[in-house]
Amino acid sequence: MGARSGRATLADVAQAAGVSASAVSMVMNDRTGLTQATRLRILAAARAVGYPVRGRAGREGRVLGVLPTDLGNPYHTDVITGIEKHAESVGAAVVIGHGRRDSAHLERQLDRMLGFGVDGIVAVTTWLRPAALEDAATVLPVAVIGRMQDPATGVDMVRGDDAAGAAQAVRHLVRLGHTRLVHVTMSTRPGPAARRAGFLAEAARLGLEGQARVIGPAADWAAMEEQIDAFLERIRAGRSTAPTAVFAANDIAAVRVMHRAAALGVRVPQQLSVVGYDSSAAALMIRPHLTSVNQPREEMGRLAAGMVLERLAGRASDAELIVRPVLRERESSTWHPDADRETANQTGDAANPTGDAADPPGTGPNRSADPAAASG
Repeated sequence: MGARSGRATLADVAQAAGVSASAVSMVMNDRTGLTQATRLRILAAARAVGYPVRGRAGREGRVLGVLPTDLGNPYHTDVITGIEKHAESVGAAVVIGHGRRDSAHLERQLDRMLGFGVDGIVAVTTWLRPAALEDAATVLPVAVIGRMQDPATGVDMVRGDDAAGAAQAVRHLVRLGHTRLVHVTMSTRPGPAARRAGFLAEAARLGLEGQARVIGPAADWAAMEEQIDAFLERIRAGRSTAPTAVFAANDIAAVRVMHRAAALGVRVPQQLSVVGYDSSAAALMIRPHLTSVNQPREEMGRLAAGMVLERLAGRASDAELIVRPVLRERESSTWHPDADRETANQTGDAANPTGDAADPPGTGPNRSADPAAASG
């Protein structure tokens, strides 16, 4: 460090990064002409020696950068609300870089955030490569909301228990007398994949392995719509083997199923019960209101923002928080017309050994207050 002032200088950063002082100056003044790898190395060196990066020095309060996959998805906007509320409560600010459902664009946004001098980043996305996240984590704290395909060293994570949430949906439908189930999914990403696995595993546990099927992923929504219309036509025709209930991997997919059902004259929930996932604002923007597995989205945002601030306060170990989803029953799911309700009530405990779907509205996630204790 600078011997006279006790504060780090450009020369200290240059020595730590193995570059010239002019290269450090270019980064600190946000000038172009250096590779991204060099920029990251200089920013990491500045952090290591305690040199204030542009935008941090002399500024009151922290600034968190937020990178969502898609601002058009209510799930992402609800999570961001939680991040903003927590940031405001501690005097921090938030800047948002829209990912536009484009992995390459998300990485460009991540690079811009590093250059803007934010104090930490919350990625409301799993579309960023682990290597890109790890590089960013050498410069500043990074937390991801969602289930990563591969772990990223130095990065914290908040995610829901997707398999458990899917199992709740299956148990809910089975308690209502439904035995012919369909799962609709549009994605192979880790979160939706875990929901698919949870759906199939719980159906098999309840003896419905041959009566539970998966539709999707498909190349696009038009291809998916053809498959959805096919089973809706069987329902409309009164086929005895037609499904009577759908569990969709998210609320948007569930709403699309309901729209197709309305177009083809299949009544929800009288002829088809529908359950979504996320319990986002979309669940209450359609009639009948959508039964959905609630991810505590604002809470997840709050937790991730808190993890970034913990890192800034000195925590060095990686942490993972897993929040517990809770099913919210609304009007889009009801009893199967031929269900023996008395028998279903008597056998409900067997189908629901944990009692989770019966949790009252408003219950929070089941988690540890200590991120390290909740990891894994």
